[in-house]
Amino acid sequence: MKNSRRQFLASISMLAAYSAFPLSAFNFGTSKKLRVVLVGTGIRGTSFWGKRLVDAYSDILEFVGLSDINPGRLEYAKKYIGVDCPTFIDFDKMLKTTKPDLIIVTTVDATHHEFIVKGLESGCDVLTEKPMTTDETKAQAILNAERTSGKKLIVGFNYRWSPYSTKIKELLANNTIGNITSVDFHWYLNTYHGASYFRRWHGEKEHSNSLWVHKATHHFDLLNWWIDSDPTEVYAHGDLNFYGANGPFRGDNCRTCEHKKNCDFYFDITKDERMMDLYVANEKHDGYIRDKCLFRENIDIYDKMSAQIQYANNVTVNYSLTTYSPFEGWRLAFNGTEGRIEASLDIPYNKKTEINQAEMHAKEMEQNAIEEASSESIIVHKLWKDFETVEVPSERGGHGGGDERLHNKIFRTPNEADPFERAAGSRDGVMSAIIGIAARKSIESGNPIKIADLTDIEPQPNRA
Repeated sequence: MKNSRRQFLASISMLAAYSAFPLSAFNFGTSKKLRVVLVGTGIRGTSFWGKRLVDAYSDILEFVGLSDINPGRLEYAKKYIGVDCPTFIDFDKMLKTTKPDLIIVTTVDATHHEFIVKGLESGCDVLTEKPMTTDETKAQAILNAERTSGKKLIVGFNYRWSPYSTKIKELLANNTIGNITSVDFHWYLNTYHGASYFRRWHGEKEHSNSLWVHKATHHFDLLNWWIDSDPTEVYAHGDLNFYGANGPFRGDNCRTCEHKKNCDFYFDITKDERMMDLYVANEKHDGYIRDKCLFRENIDIYDKMSAQIQYANNVTVNYSLTTYSPFEGWRLAFNGTEGRIEASLDIPYNKKTEINQAEMHAKEMEQNAIEEASSESIIVHKLWKDFETVEVPSERGGHGGGDERLHNKIFRTPNEADPFERAAGSRDGVMSAIIGIAARKSIESGNPIKIADLTDIEPQPNRA
């Protein structure tokens, strides 16, 4: 076998000298393939952490178990991923039966901690989808389990790995604009992507702790990584002004709704074969409806959000997230003692595009590339000088090319040094999720929230 677990052990030991990546603890100790189990067989689990791993890394890993509370989704997942391993409703039984090396967690956000803690305590390394967890108590439980177990947790932050995000990191690390003093970061979800969260379990705080945690954890992780410091305080505002009870009418779900012809947000799930097979065909097992009404009254998350975040190195961030924008994209600006960096992606009137918003969302969700522009621009403006345009080769789909790079780092090339330290462990997972957790607490209390009051991690001016 070309890449054995024994070879991984040697290469990962080298990696420890360059990065905080927790793969150094992986149990690559024999010539056998890495034994992997997956808990949570929804869209992300079956595709990105399932089928894609089988297609690209079957020479070095094998799935030995799949687990989910829904037996129908389990059977679909087994066929879609392309494996012949046993399936389990009982997660604990799966661990005892299969004795995996690595557990991949892709369940509903609010349950991540349950499987992470059990996995670590059983003697396994764990890889979890973002966000790591949804509240500070669960975050502390994960930290405690990792410390006492001696095993490691990886958080799947793929945005760090896109060439565009990496170029921003490189410019900042090279002190292109001197010391960073403040940041403006504004993210826009269009009425396809943004609306999709409110159809699903994400629209209820008990499952997601709002998009402050589920979606914005991506953005907060980027900020922490770019700024190279820890957040210390969050003061936030947010409200539900567009979705939920604000809608003009409502129904049980789109399929049965009497307002189909009048609703701009009508979503015909019957035209999506994969969603029909994965979700609709298996509603009878657990009652989960994938095409719920965007205007149901039990939606209680925010659809407009803004926050001011203070960092330990005295950087101030102004952040906002809009979930009903006409377009999908983001704007970012770093102010420094020697200039300013401006970056943006997918702002439609900044560049000519032939791709409509519906197609953009569909392709991104499918992780398919859209070949259009050959590069994207970053503007660097030094004090007393004219601005410069830095061109970055562009990649579409798979989160700007980040998905494939993340997978390769974890499973294929852990021995390659990464000067940008893009791999993320439990501390990164906590410090990104905790900003969103603090933001929700700030909205509910009307007060700024101190990060140090939420877990036992003491924020540091420099992440290193």
